[in-house]
Formats: sequence, C-alpha cells, structure tokens
Amino acid sequence: MASTATRFRCLNAQPIRNASKSFIAPRFAVRGFATPAEDANPSTTTAPKTRPSYFKDGDVPSLTDFIGIEKLITPEEALELRPRTAMVGKKEITRLPSWLKTNIPSPKTSAGFKSIKADLRGLGLHTVCEEAKCPNIGECWGGNDKASATATIMLMGDTCTRGCRFCSVKTAKNAKGKWEGVMPLDPHEPENTAEALKRWGLGYVVLTSVDRDDLPDGGAAHFAETISKIKSKSKENGGREILVEALTGDFGGNLDHAAIVARSGLDVYAHNVETVEALTPFVRDRRATFQQSLNVLARAKAEVPSLITKTSIMLGLGETEEQLWDAMKQLRAANVDVVTFGQYMRPTKRHMKVEEYITPAAFDMWRERALELGFLYCASGPLVRSSYKAGESFIENVLKQRRKGEAVDEELVRKAQMTSKAL
Repeated sequence: MASTATRFRCLNAQPIRNASKSFIAPRFAVRGFATPAEDANPSTTTAPKTRPSYFKDGDVPSLTDFIGIEKLITPEEALELRPRTAMVGKKEITRLPSWLKTNIPSPKTSAGFKSIKADLRGLGLHTVCEEAKCPNIGECWGGNDKASATATIMLMGDTCTRGCRFCSVKTAKNAKGKWEGVMPLDPHEPENTAEALKRWGLGYVVLTSVDRDDLPDGGAAHFAETISKIKSKSKENGGREILVEALTGDFGGNLDHAAIVARSGLDVYAHNVETVEALTPFVRDRRATFQQSLNVLARAKAEVPSLITKTSIMLGLGETEEQLWDAMKQLRAANVDVVTFGQYMRPTKRHMKVEEYITPAAFDMWRERALELGFLYCASGPLVRSSYKAGESFIENVLKQRRKGEAVDEELVRKAQMTSKAL
C-alpha cells in the first residue's frame, strides 16, 4: 500500500535536493569564538584599520630633483612635444613636420600628370614614382607640358625578389627554389620604353628596375638593350640624343653583370647604398651589403672612366654623424661622383619606423660636407630622392660641357647648389 500511495509536496517548500542545505548555516554567518554576539551580523562590522605609513614629514627630494631637471616645461611646451596626430576617416595618423608637406597631384591642376599617366598605362610601363610612393610625383609629373616633366621608368615588372624593410615595392615569394609572383621579361619593353620617351621629348631620363634574382644575369642584358633602343630612337629624324641614367641593383654581387650595363652607352651609372654600413643589415635585404654596393659602383667607374657614378643615402633611420661621415669617405674612395641625401618616410605601418625627422639645416650641413670631400654634386633635402629633377638638370649640363671638351663651370655648380637648397 505504501508503495502505491499518492505523494504530495507543498508548492512553497524548497526542492528536496536543497533541503539538507537549510540545516547548514552559510559560511559567512558562522561566528568565531572571539566575535561578540552583538557583532555577529557582517553588515554591522567596522572596516579594518589601514596600515600606518612609515614616511615622515621631513625633507624629501622633490619631483624635479628626482627626475634630474632644473626647470619644468610649461603646458604649452609639452603640447609642442606631443606627437601631432590627425584623423583621416577612422584612422589616426601622425602629422609630419611642415617641411615635409607637399601638394597632392591632380589632373585638374597638373597639365602633364594625366597625359604621362595615360602614356605609361597605354604602353604597359611602370614607374618607381608610383610603386615607391615618391612624394615628388606631383612635381616631376606636373610640368606645364610633357617635355618639362620627368618620370623614372621601372623595368622588368613591378615585383621585386628582395624584401628591404623601407621599400613599398611588392616582393615575390621564393617557395622551395621557385619564385612566385614574378613575370617573365617583356621582350617589347625596351621598344615601348624608347617610344614613350621619344613622345615626351625629354633630354634626360632615369631608368631603374626591381631586383630580379630569378634571372641568370639579374636583368643586365635587358637593361643594356633598353638603353641602346633609347639612344638609337632618340636620334631618328635628326632628334637630339637622350642622356640616360641607369639606377641598377647590385646583381647579387656579380661585377661582370654590372659591367654589361656600364658598357651599354649610358651616361650615369647609379646604385644606392641606401644607408650607412652599420645599419645595412637592418634596413636592406640580407643579400645586400654596403661593401657589395661599393664594389658595383667602383667596377662601373673602372669599366668606363667617363661615366658619372651616383648613389643615395636616406637619413632618419637612426644613423650617427660618425657613421654617415665614414660612409661618405668610403664612397669617395670608390670614386663616386654624386651623392644625394633625403628623409626616410615610412610607406606603411608594415615598414620600419622613422627614428628622426632631419631638419633642413642639417641637410644643408651634410651638403657642404659632401662638397668639401670632393663630390662633384650633392642634392640634400627632406624631399630629395635619388632621381631628382634638380640633380638631373645639373648632371645634364655637366655631361654636355664634357662632350664639348670644356671644364665644368664653377658658377654652374654654385647655381645648382643654390637651386637644390631652395628645394
């Protein structure tokens, strides 16, 4: 009968599984032997006393004594030291110093900008101006007509086999000895490049390229063919000969490949060491070294002594004066004729940071030191790049004087330096 009896439970009763818990008081309600009965309720207990301080009201160092400064800066001075930022959409960016501000190029305000871009796209050509995000693209492309504008043509595609930490050009991947992302050389590129330059009617042109470690000769033969096409096409129908500057890579240290380009008929052989020797492993690709670059420049000069050799160094990467001074001395020992100094500007957040923004006065100082060392010309300024209009104009005039058998005009050198300083 007991097993079949109906079982009832009060609706207000606790669940059976919790019934045993009602016989055990909560842990916080348990009173210790040392607790008075009237203070058993935790809500009425007083807060514990804080531990007394052992510091005495004697003479202690002030904040300025502790930091070690004689005078605190004012709030206005602190505001000037604070990194200036600005909102661009939803992104906060650091504002650049005033001397690094440039106008944004536009087809509406620059007569030559749109036409040069159209010619480049129509012929399938690339420029380092776009790929490296050069801040001078508006100045170089924005002349009153195409003849007064310049552009640095980038040969052999837009993908590099090196991965330098300062450069924004695309980098190819090397998977198990096979390069991914690099395209075969365009056999029509030399002819298309010569045709584009003839349309513009330029007197001086700069050719550069990505590094092509995937090619047996690093692209030296392609470079030489392009220079030969430019020279021959510019002379057609009695036209004036175009002066050619070739800004090459280091060809993996193979000096014979550098010699092929040096003997191709060009007028200026350029190769950038980029930074001082101590910072080279941290700035450039691991396959590039400072001494290797010096050897390339020295071999080009030895191959054709009449060549003007040229290099460029970025400032603001953390170099010291002693390191930069040593780099300049080594360049002169390698018979380098022209050197340029410019401010390193970080292309994206994936690239190495800017350590310092060099002032225009400091750039002027390094220009004077370079000339004292015996460099033929030095372009030095925050926005100066290895391929720069002021430097190209000077070198063009020097080459013309040399061909006429005249000595280099010292007044021309002085005017070029003043023009570079104004820029």
